[in-house]
Amino acid sequence: MNKRKLGSSALEVAPLCFGGNVFGWTADEATTFRLLDAFVDAGFNFIDTADAYSLWVPGHKGGESETLIGSWLRQRHQRDKVIIATKVGVEMAPDEKGLSKAYILRAVERSLERLNTEYIDLYQSHRDDPDTPIDETLEAYSQLIRDGKVRVIGASNFTAERLEESLNVSESSGYPRYISLQPWYNLYDREKFEGALAELCQRRGIAVISYFSLASGFLTGKYRTAEDFAGTARAYRTKEMLNDRGRRILAGLDAVGAEVNATPAQVSLAWLVAKGVTAPIASATSVKQLEELMAGVTLTLTPEQVKKLDAASAPA
Repeated sequence: MNKRKLGSSALEVAPLCFGGNVFGWTADEATTFRLLDAFVDAGFNFIDTADAYSLWVPGHKGGESETLIGSWLRQRHQRDKVIIATKVGVEMAPDEKGLSKAYILRAVERSLERLNTEYIDLYQSHRDDPDTPIDETLEAYSQLIRDGKVRVIGASNFTAERLEESLNVSESSGYPRYISLQPWYNLYDREKFEGALAELCQRRGIAVISYFSLASGFLTGKYRTAEDFAGTARAYRTKEMLNDRGRRILAGLDAVGAEVNATPAQVSLAWLVAKGVTAPIASATSVKQLEELMAGVTLTLTPEQVKKLDAASAPA
């Protein structure tokens, strides 16, 4: 497996990041263990989660995903083979949110305990916190890195302006810098990242770890009619994509897929890699699904095929 540097850090990751949002939601413990076993056995090593996963499930309080990953680490003894990324900042409870130093220092201890690890490889600001000074947030991360509890830091859901401001504060004050960005980016949702954010990441050497890489499953090609969404966990997102542009994208994926003998999901991931994404984040709930995704990030598209997909997915 060819690994690539995670931005300016010394960390090296395989070109697919397993999205741990499904752990404790649509994947129970046994399924989680099977998926992580297959992922690592295939030579992949990058796992993304967050303290807030899976707060959106009725009866959950957050931390379910981290807890299952921690159980797997405890039983499989694979800590040295994986790069664990988690996040902080989303509201977990009243007064338990944001990027203040006090909160980050509390939240990291809970994540470390749930993950059953002494350190987090990539600790990410889940979303920007305009109410906390950037210096204060970076000082918290600096302390965690000095204490050996975090290796490097990343950002998620930041605007280009705020990310650049944070990078400038790091450089002028000697604080650690964000080495990665986790943006919402896929063949359907292009405008959220392309432009100022993409240019900034390229100019400043920021690794890109796209989330919703398959547009909540729409880009797998399995949702072609309204009936296909019935009973699915993500129907509230994907059904809105079945419009004229969405159908053009699916047709483009089918056409390129026929040329390279690949599925729509595989072509979608290959397009992200061709666009410079370091490691697209994608999740699976079966080993069969996972094997399909892993094959996608090793698929190489020609410049002409990338242009076909660009044209098919051009925003209205």
